[in-house]
Amino acid sequence: MAGRASDLIFEVTHDELDGYYTAAALGFGITTQGRTLEELRANVCEVVNVHFDSSIEMPETIRLHFVREEVLNL
Repeated sequence: MAGRASDLIFEVTHDELDGYYTAAALGFGITTQGRTLEELRANVCEVVNVHFDSSIEMPETIRLHFVREEVLNL
């Protein structure tokens, strides 16, 4: 579709301390959390539907980009 954003990318991190996954959309002020990946996916879909109302076209694809941090002690 012309004029429709093709992808909306969320950067996903997992907090080892509290167990929550957090997803933040790149280039948009959209964030959400979930205790499990299933809950996070459902919350991402819900928040995207709320953010992209009839005045802003829905993206064709939502991508979850998982970021993992590893600390090396020397």
